[in-house]
Amino acid sequence: MKFLRRHKILSFLFVVLLLVVSVILYRMKGPYRSYRIDLVKPAPDGIAQPGMLEVGVAKRDITPDLSQYDTWTDVDGDGAFRPDKGDTYEDRNHNGTFDLVWIAGFDENRPAQGVHDPLWVRAIAFRNNGVTVAMVTIDSIGILEEPYIRIRKSLDPALKIDHVMFSCTHTHEGPDTTGIWSYSLLRPRFDAAYMALVERACKQAVEEAVRTAQPAVMHLTSTRLEPGAYSNDTRKPMVYDETLCLARFVKPDTDETIATMMSWGNHPECLEGKNLLISSDFVHYWREGVEQGLSDPDGVPGLGGICLFFQGMLGGLMTPMHMKVTARNGVDTFETASFEKAQALGEALAVRTVRALRDPDVMKIDNPFVAMAAKTVYVPVSGTFRIPIMLGLIHPGWHWGKIRTEINAFRVGDLDVLTLPGEIYPEIADGGIESPAGADFGILPAETPPLRSRMRGKVNMVIGLANDQLGYIIPRSQWDTKPPYAYDGKPQYGEVNSGGPAIAPTLHRESLLLLERLHHAAPN
Repeated sequence: MKFLRRHKILSFLFVVLLLVVSVILYRMKGPYRSYRIDLVKPAPDGIAQPGMLEVGVAKRDITPDLSQYDTWTDVDGDGAFRPDKGDTYEDRNHNGTFDLVWIAGFDENRPAQGVHDPLWVRAIAFRNNGVTVAMVTIDSIGILEEPYIRIRKSLDPALKIDHVMFSCTHTHEGPDTTGIWSYSLLRPRFDAAYMALVERACKQAVEEAVRTAQPAVMHLTSTRLEPGAYSNDTRKPMVYDETLCLARFVKPDTDETIATMMSWGNHPECLEGKNLLISSDFVHYWREGVEQGLSDPDGVPGLGGICLFFQGMLGGLMTPMHMKVTARNGVDTFETASFEKAQALGEALAVRTVRALRDPDVMKIDNPFVAMAAKTVYVPVSGTFRIPIMLGLIHPGWHWGKIRTEINAFRVGDLDVLTLPGEIYPEIADGGIESPAGADFGILPAETPPLRSRMRGKVNMVIGLANDQLGYIIPRSQWDTKPPYAYDGKPQYGEVNSGGPAIAPTLHRESLLLLERLHHAAPN
């Protein structure tokens, strides 16, 4: 009998082990192993003359309904859910476990206790000269490649959409959409139902934007944001994303706004790591100010329409933390984490945005050409995430030391857009890469020339966290994990949340090639 019991136990353990190995092997392979993109539209030999540009816009609310989750009490007020320290929860559905909305960004174990402002999926579509493309921005910390593939495959083929680009605002106050912050890696509670909601919202917003596309006139401009005035660089060398890139689309022969696009790089983390309310941080106040206007003092009339913010170059680390932000009244200042600080920053950006787009020198483009290029690329991965990625825990699809990701390039008239799958350092796009003594490789800068110098638009947006999330994209010559350290004799934050030093030069090289292909398809 003992032999039979031991045999049954061993058989059971073997079956469990086999199931675990099967799941790991499946995740290593990934559910879309054969998925590849290699697109240029229009084809160089099939360029059609542009007519009137058509633009459509749509949005969907993706705020989690907290009434469908359990509630909890932060007994010690530390902003983390710690049952071992006395924190309690109300088991609303009586399933014997805690079903909470885990907020992404900063530390894990941070469940939401309420909603401050709604989260959104916002989509804009462009159609001209036989090309239809869409761009989507999502109030999320970041989303990996797999859900985007599912969304693309679910779109109505009758709409004949050539390509869709997705990016995230990188708010640190929204639900976990990667699985990294869901309680703990050893006890994950990833909310698949919420991710399904986000995917449905993306599909609906894209399809509505394309279906409702209407004739539009394009207004373009950019304005310089003074370094240190709106963001803080917390890693040397001090290089900022200084360019606020703007596009506004209005109905012909009117001043009625269809949509406004904004791109600039800064972490939405004015609220920092103790906040327990869902929010898009300063992005909420920025969009609201542009759409609805702001009262005096120092107010502006709203532009109307739907406002879309696309995250820019926020690596390095661009953040509003550890800096003072002045309110519009010119008197009150906010330095510590608060919604007042987020409001002050968002409203300051809204004022700059509206005034720039109302400037008499704004460029008006009546019939802009539309073109796009997109390419699947494979990047070597190392460092912190190598083993979790290899096991398919956080990024399905292991390609023998590399992972699959994607870069995109768009042209709409005199607007060029380049998208990258992570938090790119401004040095790579605008210049300023250093080769400091003491860094790990002791090489000259590899990511030259700066990417924005090879873009041909009068306004050039470099959008991060697009179609994937690979963490910080750090110049290889500035990679610094081993002593002697390059700056001040101590390590800096960044590498721990990066896919490795080979990602930046690979993406830089592939981006230059993709921009060349776009420019062949899109005449100046």
